[in-house]
Amino acid sequence: MKSREIIALQRQIHEWARELGFQQVGFTDTDLSAYSPDYRQWLAKRFYGEMNYMARNVEKRVDPSALLPGTVCIISALMNYLTEDSPRLNDDPNAANISQYALGRDYHKTVRKRLNQLAERIERHVDHKFRAFVDSAPVLEKPLASKAGLGWIGKHTLVLNEEAGSFFFLGEIFTNIPFNPNEETVEDRCGACRACINVCPTQAIIGPRQLDARRCISYLTIEHKGAIPVEFRKAIGNRVFGCDDCQLICPWNRFARTSIETDFTPRHGLDNATLIDLLAWDEATFLKRTEGMALRRVNFSQWVRNLAVAAGNAKPSTSLKVALEGQCSKAQERGDEMCLEHLEWALNQLESADLASESARDKA
Repeated sequence: MKSREIIALQRQIHEWARELGFQQVGFTDTDLSAYSPDYRQWLAKRFYGEMNYMARNVEKRVDPSALLPGTVCIISALMNYLTEDSPRLNDDPNAANISQYALGRDYHKTVRKRLNQLAERIERHVDHKFRAFVDSAPVLEKPLASKAGLGWIGKHTLVLNEEAGSFFFLGEIFTNIPFNPNEETVEDRCGACRACINVCPTQAIIGPRQLDARRCISYLTIEHKGAIPVEFRKAIGNRVFGCDDCQLICPWNRFARTSIETDFTPRHGLDNATLIDLLAWDEATFLKRTEGMALRRVNFSQWVRNLAVAAGNAKPSTSLKVALEGQCSKAQERGDEMCLEHLEWALNQLESADLASESARDKA
């Protein structure tokens, strides 16, 4: 393709992207050499915990052209996912907090479908070899988004955009079309702010752009398969799937925009669910109500484990104890020792809270 044809097609891609629900797209080359040392150092410190896939295919991660031979350009796309103007953490201890991104349809399905549609529109104008990715292959999507001009990597390690904050999904199209890459580095505008570092309940952000995933609530409630370390259980509070604290505190998310994507609308009242509501689910209900959602990243045992930790931090009530005891019986029936241990821990925490309350009343 001639230079002017490439420029014209790039302009057209911006229009098509908006029509398909993306707020922004950018173009970058495949050179991630500037990001490779930090990533390798992160791996060397084993901050990835049980996410062993992060330590595989390292060369493909730091060299996208090795993942899809022939790739010379990557289109990075941004899609907002907020469905309310002012997201917040529900600080009612009996509420079940689920990360905003997981309340609706699984974003992998929605974003990948739109990326493929965008790539197919391009193909109608020029034949190209392409592949779309959405958090599902060895791709360093945040460095690619930053290089493509979609933002800078904030101190919480998420990409920040002046017009969208950080409440958005990223996706990529690898292509062999030599589009003109972005050449302007987006200025880091975090400045001296340390809000995300200071607010993290488990001190998982150990320094600017340094995340120890083993301490992160999102990791502990989603990626981690076994028992949640006791040292983190109180800090988890009522977060049952993921954590948005570092985003909610970020000043740049004052500019986060709501999405019109119906796929991201909360399902089954999960944006206002209580712990008692969710503890009433059996496995069949869990599988039915989380079908097609990112919540399926955990199995039922992990789900109950997370609910138990949150319940142990809740306000004691007879209803809550009954709900926990009911799950205890079911865990015993299926021989789920890991789940049972968390449920018993929760009941002990509630009993201790009751005793402390009685003691305070006696002294009064």
